[in-house]
Amino acid sequence: MRYVSMTSHNIGRNLATEQYLMNHKDFGEPLLLFYYEEPCIIVGRNQNTLEEINQKYVDDHHIRVTRRLSGGGAVYQDLGNLCFSFVVDSNSEEFGDFKSFTQPIVDALHEMGATTAEVSGRNDILVDGKKFSGNAMYTKNGKTFSHGTLMLDVDLDVVTHALNVPEDKIKSKGIKSVRSRVTNLKPYLADNYRDLTVPKFRDILLKKLFHVDDLAEIKDQEYVVTPDEQTKIDAIYEQFYNNWDWVYGKSPTFSVQKRQHFDMGTVDARLTVADGQITDIKFYGDFFGPQDVSALAEQLKGSHYDRETLKKVLDQADTSQYIVGITTDQLVDLLA
Repeated sequence: MRYVSMTSHNIGRNLATEQYLMNHKDFGEPLLLFYYEEPCIIVGRNQNTLEEINQKYVDDHHIRVTRRLSGGGAVYQDLGNLCFSFVVDSNSEEFGDFKSFTQPIVDALHEMGATTAEVSGRNDILVDGKKFSGNAMYTKNGKTFSHGTLMLDVDLDVVTHALNVPEDKIKSKGIKSVRSRVTNLKPYLADNYRDLTVPKFRDILLKKLFHVDDLAEIKDQEYVVTPDEQTKIDAIYEQFYNNWDWVYGKSPTFSVQKRQHFDMGTVDARLTVADGQITDIKFYGDFFGPQDVSALAEQLKGSHYDRETLKKVLDQADTSQYIVGITTDQLVDLLA
């Protein structure tokens, strides 16, 4: 088995590295990847991004959002979470057999004191019945990767806010995440492992997975990405993981209702969004305005459905001519 310990803390760049190594490198043996990143949310390939995240909270707290190639539900990660990924030939493992990939991790955690850790359900790892790891899988051109999370010391308060979508009536055919009771792994480890940083946690797992006492013993098994490969990885990053169209535009068509009561009356907006763009929008309510509000709706059609674009469009429109008594920023907050 070969391994890569990624140095980037950008989830998009790490996913791009995983994608490149899977599609363009053949080591003739399994490959193990470890990486961890700054606050981010990763939605599954078949999900509606806006259904999964609290966009305002995400924007206010500068949480990176991206979409991965694999299916499954949305996850929040920060520097207290360690990701692992096994890349193998597709004919060596059955697609969907998560236990074969995760059991070596579970066995290592047992040795570290988390004796109640177990693979459970379709793709989770639990400890004392609480989830600390979710896993997903992707296969292409004879290769499969199975990647997962290990919540060592994640800020659980952020999880509840960032993935807690406000009560807007969003309706789409995107795959919804199943909210589970989650926990950090740290309290379940033996006392001598309780103060581990994520890098030290990674290194201990490496030693246990390779059955060695010192990483120097497996130095020749480590793979380091070359500068030429990094250039190609950067291109994948821009094409997918740093691309608004991939992250938001690939969401399925959906409809959403945004309704709020202001001192001047109630504004009720009904939107249809396809490929991340507003294809239809109508305003209802008991508000007043000297101009027909349908003209404002026409200006919004075709816009990307994100806060930055909505603000740019509405800043150029004199919204007071259509809805008297609320500011442009208030209208942006309502719609976004």
